[in-house]
Amino acid sequence: MTTAITDVERDPDTPDDVEISATPREPQWDPTVGVPVRLEPVGEPPHRLVTIGDSLTHGVQSGAVFNTDLSYPAIVAHELGWSGFRFPTYNGFGGLPLNIELLLRDLEHRYGDQLDWWEVPLAVFRARQFLDDVDTYWENGPGSQPVAQQGIAHNLSVFGWDLNDALTKTAATCARGLTGERDAFLMPLVSRSGDRAALRVYPSASDCADMTLFDAAARLGEQNDEGRADNGIETLVIFLGANNALGAVTGLNVAWSKDGFDDPVRKRDFNVWRPTHFATELGRVAGKVRGIAARHVIWCTVPHVTIAPISRGVGAKVHPGSRYFPYYTRPWIGDRDFNARQDPKITAAQALAIDSAIDQYNQEIVRTVQAARQEGKDWYVLDLAGVLDRLAARRYLNDPLARPAWWDPYPLPPELRALTPEPDTRFLTSSGQGRATGGLFSLDGMHPTTVGYGVIAQELINVMRLAGVVFKRADGTSRPDPVLVDFRRLIRRDTLINQPPGNVTSTLDLIRWADETLDLFRRVLV
Repeated sequence: MTTAITDVERDPDTPDDVEISATPREPQWDPTVGVPVRLEPVGEPPHRLVTIGDSLTHGVQSGAVFNTDLSYPAIVAHELGWSGFRFPTYNGFGGLPLNIELLLRDLEHRYGDQLDWWEVPLAVFRARQFLDDVDTYWENGPGSQPVAQQGIAHNLSVFGWDLNDALTKTAATCARGLTGERDAFLMPLVSRSGDRAALRVYPSASDCADMTLFDAAARLGEQNDEGRADNGIETLVIFLGANNALGAVTGLNVAWSKDGFDDPVRKRDFNVWRPTHFATELGRVAGKVRGIAARHVIWCTVPHVTIAPISRGVGAKVHPGSRYFPYYTRPWIGDRDFNARQDPKITAAQALAIDSAIDQYNQEIVRTVQAARQEGKDWYVLDLAGVLDRLAARRYLNDPLARPAWWDPYPLPPELRALTPEPDTRFLTSSGQGRATGGLFSLDGMHPTTVGYGVIAQELINVMRLAGVVFKRADGTSRPDPVLVDFRRLIRRDTLINQPPGNVTSTLDLIRWADETLDLFRRVLV
């Protein structure tokens, strides 16, 4: 393998504290960051797994949080043999805010695999009716009714939240958010969908109204069976930070954070946090985590958001051996159709700056874990950025010259390698007879499929076993190593793997139509 090079110049709008890296950051291979910690655990904590995160932990697929029993925390809990894992549910009309898969299946059922020109007006009318039905269900129908929570959820995650949201938002602030003005669009979409989703995460008890996610986790940590365990939580997972950079690729524009980055209102103007601003908020998060009674804490790194197929590199790489394409645009805009003046895009220089900033985010996460372990805390790093880098099809897998010296392909489990075609990180398309490309990302081009969540779950299980966490069979006996995710079960549940909508054509015509007609992706993902 060769060391990757790049001839991409620094974007002039990049802040000074972003250290542009000519080569990609090497992942943190050792979850212990080289610092040994000796534990003397006492008893069995009642809460075996608690997670704090955003959409990747909440369980979003194809633009909606819906099948939360297939989020990666729920998959890990299943493999733990722990039936007590509590998570929010969003049954009804495909979840919040909009299930793109369900919309496409509805259109396929009515109009078939292809839309003829005379069917377009009817399809527009039907799509609007579908969106209106979803909107009505969640704003005025059964989905708008409060849900009584039986105890504090173990999956404490809300889609769209960044570090500051997790630090400041509560059930009370989310409830007040529902009284705000509705989004003004010609096409309906559930207003304040993030606040609505959060209210199903937070406990409904009146004394919990002012809890943040960290406060809720701390309450779980206090429940140690009256002192029969050293901590109330066995493993706490922190997976936050993607939304401190994600908006740049979902919106295809770059707005670096400035003063006010930590203000709940002013921060709406930014979509990529400067590394110094990220470090400030990460320090506040770490302070909150230190106050949670958890035996083990696993911190996940932030994936490089420019790899996700919601933004597709146009043409050839800027230079042999470079990681980057000249421009990144929507996956359904072909190279021949792309117009640099008119189409939404970010440049190679902007993509490099975003990736370099994320590298600094992740260095700060590693330093945070290292400092805690030096104090005797059993904290770990799970480098999911490295996992995605090793799966990146167009960046590395299909371009040997771009591979850094440390890179080797990620070994998918044999159940996934046996699929035809083997799942990869390209945008998911269908041939009309089955899946043609992709398979690791769902139809929003940003969140994993069910088997993609299984990959995250397997990586988390590996770190948990390193920490000494015991996984059990149904009869209560311990499982031997290696503890492996049941991917056959996940494949059976993964509708995008075993039966993708036939109208997701190889040219992505229908998804392009849906985005241009409904402004679908900007409204769902940004």
